[in-house]
Amino acid sequence: MTQTAIPFLLLRGGTSRGPYFNRADLPEDRETLAKVLVAALGSGHPLNIDGIGGGNAVTTKVAMLSKSEDEWADVDFFFAQVAVEDRIVDFSPTCGNILSGVGPAAIEMGLVEAAGRDSEIKIRAVNSGARVKAVVQVENGRVEYEGPVAIDGVPGTAAPVSLQFMNTVGGATGALLPTGRIRDSFDQVETTCMDVAMPMVIARAESLGVSGYERPSELDENREFFSKMESLRIKAGEAMGIRDAARSVTPKFGILAPPRRGGTVSARYFMPWRTHHAMAVTGAQCLAACILTRGSVADGIAMDVPKYSPAKITLEHASGSIDVIVEFDSEGGAVDVRSAGLIRTARLLARGEVLVPASIWSPG
Repeated sequence: MTQTAIPFLLLRGGTSRGPYFNRADLPEDRETLAKVLVAALGSGHPLNIDGIGGGNAVTTKVAMLSKSEDEWADVDFFFAQVAVEDRIVDFSPTCGNILSGVGPAAIEMGLVEAAGRDSEIKIRAVNSGARVKAVVQVENGRVEYEGPVAIDGVPGTAAPVSLQFMNTVGGATGALLPTGRIRDSFDQVETTCMDVAMPMVIARAESLGVSGYERPSELDENREFFSKMESLRIKAGEAMGIRDAARSVTPKFGILAPPRRGGTVSARYFMPWRTHHAMAVTGAQCLAACILTRGSVADGIAMDVPKYSPAKITLEHASGSIDVIVEFDSEGGAVDVRSAGLIRTARLLARGEVLVPASIWSPG
């Protein structure tokens, strides 16, 4: 046999897409695992022509599931971000959109049993330590994918997947404000560095010479902007205690501008070397926490910011908007996020086996 067959499910989770694997079907050591994922997705080519990736960072994400050994959780979710062109796999971040498909995938794989119409699945995000309660719609013991819920950035409607994120503060750096300050300055640009669900560097769009209302393609073509942003991101990452940020997708970057469509703020999110066509679920939580923090870079541009918990924060993005419901305590300006809730959707697209060269991995 010249190739190794690995069972997988292909799901759209939120505004992302990728293969979902049973962790037991993959190599244990990280180095071999990375090589397998690069081969499976076709990393190293802008179109991922030799794999099942989609030529964009939102379609080169991987979920690996297993029964959890954690007393609280049902399922462990281990995430990997595979680079489109650089043959690099980053195991440091997590992804809330891909997490939207974890509950459905866990049922499909037989890792958990559906329990009633609204099946609650407790998920431990291995990369960040976050605990997430997912509620999945089930009909006659099978996941229901059709439904009335629309999310911006995805055509049509589908059944809702309710997500409640807990233990999201300081998952990567150990602190809400990894630098110890609400505002920092790098390259003469004011930023707020924050770690809620995802470590992020957040700045005002105008401070980087853009409006914050550009289409993703416009920003992607603006190499001067990306050069400034990357310099900022790397320096801020070092100040946040994130090693080798130049080769990691963390910290992520976000820019803010005043809202135009009745939301709390307008935002653009970066992955980080491409502009997200909508908004990351983890990024949305971090941006919401920034907005709720007095003295952050969001001060003066966010509109009608709630003062009391739970707070509904509406982020306008390039494809529409996303709502985040944040339960929090506030002390000294910074917020202590207890939980954040979002509604996403997911759909099973395909199931089968993905093949990788046996020279990369041949178990047994």
